[in-house]
This record gives sequence, structure tokens and C-alpha cells, in this order.
Amino acid sequence: MPYCDIGTLESPSPSFSAASVVSDDSQLNNDLKIFYRTYGRGPTKVLLIIGLAATHDSWGPQVIGLTGTDVPNNDTCSGDGDDDNECGGGIQACAFDNRGVGRSSAPVNKSDYSTQIMAKDAIALLDHLGWKKAHVFGHSMGAMIACKVAAMVPDRVLSLALLNVTGGGFECFPKLDRQTVSVAYRFLKAKTPEQRAAVDLDTHYSQEYLEEYVGTDKRRTILYQQYVKGISASGMQSNYGFEGQLNACWTHKISQTEIEVIQSAGFLISVIHGRHDIIAQIYYAKKFAERLQPMARMVNLHGGHLVSHERPEEVNQALFDLIKASEVKMSPHEWTNLPTKQSWWKEKRMLFVRTDIQGGSNVSMKFCLLQKLHHCLIYFFGLLILAFEYARKLLKNLKPVRVGNSSS
Repeated sequence: MPYCDIGTLESPSPSFSAASVVSDDSQLNNDLKIFYRTYGRGPTKVLLIIGLAATHDSWGPQVIGLTGTDVPNNDTCSGDGDDDNECGGGIQACAFDNRGVGRSSAPVNKSDYSTQIMAKDAIALLDHLGWKKAHVFGHSMGAMIACKVAAMVPDRVLSLALLNVTGGGFECFPKLDRQTVSVAYRFLKAKTPEQRAAVDLDTHYSQEYLEEYVGTDKRRTILYQQYVKGISASGMQSNYGFEGQLNACWTHKISQTEIEVIQSAGFLISVIHGRHDIIAQIYYAKKFAERLQPMARMVNLHGGHLVSHERPEEVNQALFDLIKASEVKMSPHEWTNLPTKQSWWKEKRMLFVRTDIQGGSNVSMKFCLLQKLHHCLIYFFGLLILAFEYARKLLKNLKPVRVGNSSS
């Protein structure tokens, strides 16, 4: 099995979920290891970083689209690095399990999880593969990690694709409505592959897509069976792995200095998003893309959080466009489709002078206040969920003490 050795954990801890399928050599002397697969051959290298609670298999449609195969290299041809083999075409892709999920190590302590730490895992994997430069594509939490990689080693990034990304922190909270509250509750309660599969479908895809018929069956039925099979094969994610990755999302932040490093590096960026995503709201993706001007292009697709599965052809085409534009060294101003940024004073002036013709009220001012109120409600709702989960675990750990009868 292909593993990248990241280092050794400071204190002994069980590194894998007991339910996971793991080889005997995956954990030696408490080593922290990252499981990966490579696909295809060629001079163009693509590193695929997956999101929260997902394994490398989630990149399936992109692996096939980019390399032309879904068979790992170690099963068909040997060797990694920079050699240009004809096997699989002109692109070689690497997908891996982040720490905390799948066959990679899962440290117990939350302090061992952050997007910066996980970015160092990805950089160590680039070193292990012998890839000096690569196109770095990330989905959701993986896109947050990809941003950190780009800020830490900008000279090794050829282009950056951010799928269903947000800026982290409170932006990770879904839109506050009845559907998402129900999904969040079911997700926390899911203990079996069947329960997890059912809630994952509502989390990953738009309802319209799930209700479509494929032959005589609804797509929901077909995907449910595939999800149960996949989760049963890889095992449920450990609690500490999930909580660690969730902590990485919650604490994630890209500073203005990091934004400037990414902007000045010169590589092109594609921000790809499903407009019906209930997990990562497209509003935040657009705002983040605007921060990356003029290097970024916004690709708005009809789909949910897993738009890479729901609209694979369109996503793959957007990725090919990014690779091609990078290879021909397209100008950022030709690449971007975002409106030109206005000065701070002009933006503020336009905000306050835009008025409602009928009522004379400041519509933009009201919208701004309502938006800030919405953000506050999302923040406090998130704290409420965390407090509820903490209290539930605390009560579960409390055991009544039996006092025996004293003999006189």
C-alpha cells in the first residue's frame, strides 16, 4: 500500500478507526502516515485534496476525467516522480486521505488538526512523489488546505482550483433553515453506514438531482446503495478524526498577507461552486474569489455541495480550462470574469447613496444590517450545536456510583 511517512506523533495514540480497512504496515512505532493513490502518467501533475470526512475515492469523476483511468498506478505501472510515461495519458493525478479519515493516521488530539498542519501533510506528499510543481485542486475543507499550500509554497503551485470553498470559521455554517437544521441533527446522530448514507445524500446533492429518474429508479435510491457499500467498505470515520477535521475548518482563516502572497505568485485560480450548496454558501465563495482578484475566475454551476459529482463534465472542463490557461501563460486580466474592484471609498459611497425610489429608504443599508444579523444568528446557532454535543458527551460519560451496605 502506498503511504507517505509524515513523522511521529508526540504521544502514543490509536491512529486508525477500528472499523477502517487498514493494512498491517500502516502504523509502525506510532508513525503518522498519509495514504495516497496516483493515476495516469505524464508531465502535468495534479494534486487532489478532498474535504471533510471524505476519502480520496471522492475524486473519482475528476480522476477519470483528467487521466482517463480509475485504476491506480501501482496496479498497472510502477514508479512515480517526473518521468513521462505513456500509461494513462498526459496528466498524472494524486489523490489522498487527509489525516483523520480513511487509511491515513487519525491523531486523537484536536491540536493535531488544522488546515496549516494538513497543508504540511500535502507538501510532504509532494516531496515524497518528487513533484517540484503541481496544479493543486481542493474541495471544501480540501480547498481551504489548498489555499494554505499556495500561501506556504507558492513557487510549487502551477494553478489553484477551489471547489465549494469558504473562508472557514462561521462561514462553514450552512444556511439557517429547517432543512439544514434537520440535516445537521441527523448527521450528528448517524451511527451506521445506512444512517450516514441517507444524510450524506441530502448534504452533498441538490434535491432536484436526487429526485431525477435513471431508468426506473430515482437517483437517490441508486446513490444510497452506492454510499452504503462505500462506507461499509472503508469504515465509519472515527469520532476524534471527524472532530479534528471539523476543528480545522472552524479555526481556518486566510490572512490578508496570505492573500497577497497568492496574488503575487502569478498562478491562475478557478473558484468552482454549486449554487444550491447548503453547506458552503455560494455567497462566501464569491466574496473569497473577489479577494483573489485579478487571478481568480468564478465558475457558478447548477448543483449542490458535491458539484464535482453532480456536474462532473462541467467541473472537469473548468479544470482543463485552468490547466490550459496556465500552460499558455494567459494574462490574469484575460482569465478573470469578476468585476473590477472599486476603491474602498467608492464602495462605501455607493452603499449609502443607493436608495429606494418609492419609499426613500436606504435599501443597501438595511440589507447590510440584515446580513450582519444573519451572520450573528449562524454563529450563535453553531455555538448552540457545539454546546449540545459537549453536554451530551459529558452526560454519557457520567456513571452512577453504587454504594454498598456498610456492615455494623
